[in-house]
Amino acid sequence: MSTAAELVAGVDEAGRGPLAGPVVVAAVILDPRRPIAGIGDSKALGEAQRETLAPLIRMNALAWSVIVVDVDEIERLNILGATMAGMTRSLEALPTAPALALIDGNRLPKSLPCSARAIVGGDASEPAIGAASILAKTERDRLMRELDPLHPGYGFARHKGYPTPEHLAALERLGPCPVHRRGFAPVKRLIAPDLF
Repeated sequence: MSTAAELVAGVDEAGRGPLAGPVVVAAVILDPRRPIAGIGDSKALGEAQRETLAPLIRMNALAWSVIVVDVDEIERLNILGATMAGMTRSLEALPTAPALALIDGNRLPKSLPCSARAIVGGDASEPAIGAASILAKTERDRLMRELDPLHPGYGFARHKGYPTPEHLAALERLGPCPVHRRGFAPVKRLIAPDLF
């Protein structure tokens, strides 16, 4: 049995780059007695693999949390600030407090409930970060599929809000909808063309 002093949480996000939708952050404390085969960087896994692994992570982890940071907060804080806020909240939401957080990337939030270390490429090298990556990505994909029928014509279920040619063409044709990130250049240009 791991003691509280040994518990390590992995933290990762999904959705920093899209033009629409929330950013989602997850934190996971894996159980060393219940390893889960196949965990890795969610971007390197296929959708079917992620969807298979996500419930296994929820069932077998010692603790996990998923935090959704909506578009309004992204607009208020900017995407980096919103991501950092989500990371802090994801750790605070864990039902079991970790002694250490391993956070994917090269920055740490200023205020964290435990010690932390930033690891570039951590989603591929640290299983707990890889597990968090999978939970964040599958939850964000689910939310974007739910937004698709509410905002028809943009193709959110397919591209998940990323700036694909299909999405950029829809944005030009339809203009931004309420879940578009107004501070992101391709959206901002359509709202305030005089600035460009």
